[in-house]
Amino acid sequence: MSDTWLLLLIFIAIAIGWGLGRFGRSTRQLTHEQKQGYPQYYKGLNYLLNDRPDSALDSFIEALDVNSETLETHLAVGNLMRRKGEVDRAIRIHQNLLSRPSISVVHLHQAHLELARDFISAGLLDRAERLLGDLLKEAPELREVCIGHLLEIYQDEREWQKAIDLARQLVPRRSLLKTSKPADKGISRALSHYACELAELAMDKNDYHGARAQLKQALTYDRNCVRASLLKADIEVRTGHYAEAIKSLRKVRKQDPAFLPQTLPMLKSCHQKLGDDEGFQQYLRESQQMHPSATLVLALTENIQDTQGDNAAVSFISDELKQKPTMRGLAKLIELHITDSQGSIRENLSLLQSLIDDLLQSQPQYQCHHCGFSGHQLHWMCPSCQRWGEVKPVRGTKGD
Repeated sequence: MSDTWLLLLIFIAIAIGWGLGRFGRSTRQLTHEQKQGYPQYYKGLNYLLNDRPDSALDSFIEALDVNSETLETHLAVGNLMRRKGEVDRAIRIHQNLLSRPSISVVHLHQAHLELARDFISAGLLDRAERLLGDLLKEAPELREVCIGHLLEIYQDEREWQKAIDLARQLVPRRSLLKTSKPADKGISRALSHYACELAELAMDKNDYHGARAQLKQALTYDRNCVRASLLKADIEVRTGHYAEAIKSLRKVRKQDPAFLPQTLPMLKSCHQKLGDDEGFQQYLRESQQMHPSATLVLALTENIQDTQGDNAAVSFISDELKQKPTMRGLAKLIELHITDSQGSIRENLSLLQSLIDDLLQSQPQYQCHHCGFSGHQLHWMCPSCQRWGEVKPVRGTKGD
């Protein structure tokens, strides 16, 4: 019943627009097409009263003349239908606009754009792509909007090269390396991730030469692309170039320190392959001084535990927790104390550690800095707001 009343309100709005477009003129001035609207209007009311909203919608839309005064009413109703998930109705409304011979070129372009949005919502991406491609050629004023929707389509279809070719039209060549506009930065960041997607496809085929070329291009688009550095390091490890892998991983600290903990497992492995444990320890100490984090504290604690024993490790992590308390650090401190305890104390510490572990597992590890989406998995493109490079590790007492 609520849907019927919502449709009733929509039809009343349409009827008001219809009346304003007709009763504002004298009867003698009405065209033949306008006179045809009266029976259609009353037919629509009849359908509505008989609880036939679909037929009523068709009648009302047919009755409402399309002109500069009523076009916005058509578009508003169509957009409302699309937002409600009634995509078929939205398509029918916007196609009805396109069938009217009296519509102006500007209004024609608007209707085409809304129809393309309908097709995107319906998953008819090929049809939407054709409409948007035509609009790119015929409606310069809608260029950026069309490119934005096309990029969404190419991302959904994983057509990364098409996305790159199109996105580069939005950012001048001279602005790719250095740009101050937020919109340009967003496009440059997206371009770098498109190149990373192509690099991953090349890596899946063991085409490391092609992957390196794509990652080089990614860093040209965005020199702070952490993903490109991580992928480059992965390639170097696969090919046995551990020193080069370390070089790429150490770039991350300058690109975005929030991702520094993500580099540590691979860094440790590479240093071990090269027999350079001291180099890894020194890097940990430097990084902790520059960008303190729970992961770095835990890595240093494990290193001290291996080289100096449990007591030294307990002393170190206790001092760190006094300066910056974290749940992960507390869990590690309890773990160290459990080994030296027994009886009821050991049981109580184990219970406390279990509770902290459960709490940590329930907390999201990553969060989008734009929309707030959070989860346990790193997404280079936020699943919620569809922005690239905004999801980062959570910091704070319950994070890193």
